[in-house]
Amino acid sequence: MEAYLDKSLPPAERARDLLGRMSLREKVGQLNQRLYGFAIYERSGEQIVFNDEFRAEVERYSGMGALYGLYRADPWSARDFASGLDGELSPRARNAVQRYVMEHSRFGIPVLMATECPHGHQALDGCLLPVNLAAAAAFDPRLLAEAAAVCGRQLREMGVDLALVSCLDVLRDPRWGRSEECFGEDPLLCSRLTEAVIGALRGEGVDVVAKHLCAQGETTGGVNASAARIGPRELREIHLPPAEAAVRAGAAGMMAAYNEIDGIYCHANRRLLTDYLRGELGFGGIVMSDGVALDQLDAVTGSRLLSGALGMNAGVDMGLWDTAFSLLEEAVERGLVGEERIDEAAGRVLELKFRRGLFEEPFVAEGAHWQVYASPERFPQPERLAEQTPVLLKNSGNLLPLTGGGRRILLTGPASDNIYAQLGDYTPPQRPGSGSTIHQAMERLAGERGDAMSYMPGCPMFGAHSDGALALAESAARESDLVVVVLGGSSSRFSGGEFDANGALLAQERATMDCGEGVDACELRLPGAQMELLRAMRRTGRPLVTVLIAGRPYAMEEIERLSDAIIYAFYPGPMGGKAIAGLIYGEIEPAGRLPASLPDTVGQLPVYYNYKDSYAAMRYYDSPQSAPRWHFGAGLSYTSFSWREKKGPHGALEGENPGENGVEIGVEAVNTGGRGGYAVPQLYIHRTQGIATSRARQLCDFKKLFIPAGERGEFTLRIAPESLRQWDGERWVTPPGRIEWFVCDGGETLLSGEFTLS
Repeated sequence: MEAYLDKSLPPAERARDLLGRMSLREKVGQLNQRLYGFAIYERSGEQIVFNDEFRAEVERYSGMGALYGLYRADPWSARDFASGLDGELSPRARNAVQRYVMEHSRFGIPVLMATECPHGHQALDGCLLPVNLAAAAAFDPRLLAEAAAVCGRQLREMGVDLALVSCLDVLRDPRWGRSEECFGEDPLLCSRLTEAVIGALRGEGVDVVAKHLCAQGETTGGVNASAARIGPRELREIHLPPAEAAVRAGAAGMMAAYNEIDGIYCHANRRLLTDYLRGELGFGGIVMSDGVALDQLDAVTGSRLLSGALGMNAGVDMGLWDTAFSLLEEAVERGLVGEERIDEAAGRVLELKFRRGLFEEPFVAEGAHWQVYASPERFPQPERLAEQTPVLLKNSGNLLPLTGGGRRILLTGPASDNIYAQLGDYTPPQRPGSGSTIHQAMERLAGERGDAMSYMPGCPMFGAHSDGALALAESAARESDLVVVVLGGSSSRFSGGEFDANGALLAQERATMDCGEGVDACELRLPGAQMELLRAMRRTGRPLVTVLIAGRPYAMEEIERLSDAIIYAFYPGPMGGKAIAGLIYGEIEPAGRLPASLPDTVGQLPVYYNYKDSYAAMRYYDSPQSAPRWHFGAGLSYTSFSWREKKGPHGALEGENPGENGVEIGVEAVNTGGRGGYAVPQLYIHRTQGIATSRARQLCDFKKLFIPAGERGEFTLRIAPESLRQWDGERWVTPPGRIEWFVCDGGETLLSGEFTLS
């Protein structure tokens, strides 16, 4: 028996044996992922027919390395319930692809199936979660892991090998259209949630390609794929921790980012992809390119052949939709790439296939009904996550929650009854009646409480308002006891638009999106005439609850001034409307905290909380506001807590190497209000002495606990040794000096102290 067929041998040994039998072209074929999987078939009723492009690709390389997006469905892929893969067609088509590839491979090498999973599976009847920015607002890695595990079960049963998961980008400029894909502006929060989602998917048997490496969230002016104008210290302190978390969690792959750092594209950055990722972190998985990004290296090389060689030599192992890697044979023949580098990359791909057991079990069971995973009745975990994501930011006079009944309520605003506006980018078509909008949920709860609720949109989400609609809403508001206005934007692709080769929005003229890939903003204002609607509602003098549904932070100065209560919900997913209505009526306790700071105006940017203490942030002669409207970590409750320190470091720490095992702080919270509520203590430090500038504040730990009324909860918060380090230009060191610590929740400092490292 050939060694590569012996399943008792380690995957690496089997890969080496198979690699030695393959031709250069066959090896290069394992590194190409040129095809759009959704474009290789045509559906006629229940029949699936593969096209000539797919067959030619398999024939050329005697197999295929990976296939992207067989299940993808959205306006860019032009797949829906009539033309795409749903129900029993999904596993049947997947198995047919696998069978064809293996039968036309000289060695029967299976193909890896890769799919988008930025907040759930982008497939028909895919299980969807709140977008990352919303999930981060829950400040609960365990809850995210439970919801992601449901997605993992669906992915595994559909035969997905590689889930492409957005988790490495740290949000530093909210003008960026892909803000919604980030876990927020803090590297520790991003890292913990990255570990949670990767661990959950791996636990269900699905490997993860984490994206994007790295610093895409830094941007220049909020523009997608623009330069990250930062140095190595900022890179290591802010943008690389999530990548390190992904490696710890066992990610099988990393996807390189579109941007460049200090003039070097990430796809050409050997120091990043090889020296750091493999040398420092010991990463042994694959590095995948982002869509057509290798071809974009032509801006540096002027040659598609040289671009492929540049990316390969830098450390990219597998392409995505590009033509550059299809020229690697020629690159080897011309001496631009050594064949040993091809062997290294192809060996990693083959080893992954052996490790996944694809040679022994290449097919999945057929006949399952995948839509059950989108059912909140059978799988409530995504809905439980959605309930924790809205953030209560303002509640003047304890306007919320609504208690009792008999009120006349006006519900208005263009985001109140738009399911796609709750879902974010990378979203598949939804079946009619799926999910819950705020209008649907509020109507039910109002009826149960004896409230009379009327509804009118008031204005469109985009474009100019209609005088008649605005006047009707204002008149209805004057006849009401309370107004709930639901405003916001959308990343929905389902209203038109032209898309680029990598799926990003190319033309905005026909689209109604103010966020999403390729939708960067100059201003952080609500689209269309929505501010006119808010001003009209304020003129009525009625108590005004403002709900914002968004994919990024908006400028909040006027919104805050006009509103009596504010709930901010980053795209909360299919059941987000039910969650928000439940919060308004007090069926759900406020649990969210901001994962990104909200500015007053766009001119304040950047407003992230962890700026360097080398300058006074946000002080302008023409603005009275010297801080964001709300900082990272802010969020209110319907109850109140008293806090006390039980154990804390003060003065000089004793020991030979103080701080080498971390520092613990014990705190206690007592619920002094009349309702149960969530306490979310966050521990920050500020180093006042060291070898380099420090952060004004730096998150070190956080916890979350529901505490019933009148009861208490105890927390042990820890400053890990890594939080005490600084980068000296060559390595991490722990310098002596004074360190201040703060325990915060709701945006307020609750306890504080200081200690000294000798």
